[in-house]
Amino acid sequence: MAQFPISRRSLMSTATAGAAISILPRSAFAAQAIEMQLGWIGGGNQLGEVAAIQMGYFAEEGLELKIVPGGPNNDGVAGVASGRSLVGQVSSSPSLMLAASQDLPIKCFAVSAQKHPYAFFSLGKNPVHTPAEMKGKKIGVQATGVILLRALLAKNGMTLNDVQVVTIGADMMPIMTGQVDVVTGWLTNTTALKVLGADRVVLRLWDTGVKLYANPYYTTPDAIAKQGDVLAKFLRASAKGWAYAHANRDKAVEMLIKQYPNLVAADERAAADVMLDYCFDEHTKASGYGAMEASVWQDQIDLYASLGQFSKRTPKVDEVMTLDILKATAAARPKIG
Repeated sequence: MAQFPISRRSLMSTATAGAAISILPRSAFAAQAIEMQLGWIGGGNQLGEVAAIQMGYFAEEGLELKIVPGGPNNDGVAGVASGRSLVGQVSSSPSLMLAASQDLPIKCFAVSAQKHPYAFFSLGKNPVHTPAEMKGKKIGVQATGVILLRALLAKNGMTLNDVQVVTIGADMMPIMTGQVDVVTGWLTNTTALKVLGADRVVLRLWDTGVKLYANPYYTTPDAIAKQGDVLAKFLRASAKGWAYAHANRDKAVEMLIKQYPNLVAADERAAADVMLDYCFDEHTKASGYGAMEASVWQDQIDLYASLGQFSKRTPKVDEVMTLDILKATAAARPKIG
């Protein structure tokens, strides 16, 4: 069907004929659909985005967000690098450094968790409070986590020769049966940690000197240059959703279960408290949700370079991250800590 422009004269004629003319609200227009590609199956890490969707915060920005799950064989980076999804989120910041080192066109523009919730767990009867106390111990770790153990040891003057590495799955039972002295995992995985009991001893990766971010948001340099306004809208809405979750935890978990019915409400409610403590701290109190520091990224790059993790080349910090979107949204992102 041919489209004909409406002239000012014809519009005024309609008005004088008695037709009511009103300015439609933003929500009346078609929202711009965007995708956030995950590196995992959706769950509690999306508490804020789910709240923002159901509270209408994305709609207020003129956006319609679709959260796309990843999986064991899909970390999502390729989908974002190719332009299929505008935004991506991976579990840990090193994934983005490694991608940039391979010349994949991706760049972090904000982070969800200010400190990585990865930790090393021991039992009260055989506690490991410090990296030095790991010496000679059997460390149960998933294959993908060995590099984090190496990073911890390197930061504290040790190598893998100082410990006994035992490859385990996600199950915490090896420490309960005495097969290992230490197990690893995320503090936000409250369901898996139940088996360790209340007397578990926690050594956080961050506290050992390995300062990684968790759940970073990323996109392409091209999107930052050409769609910075859309990314700013996304980040404003997400930040508002996370602030809502911080203030309304029970309700936010209800929204999460509505989005992902396979989750267990009680477990997610416990995990929400832990995750929110990582999303909001003294840094976000000063700089707002999503804030990050170039110096922290540089420290990560230097550490991974020293461990020989960049097979092609060591990326520069401005190839891995940008503060542009954070600066553009500085006044709107909630400052909670």
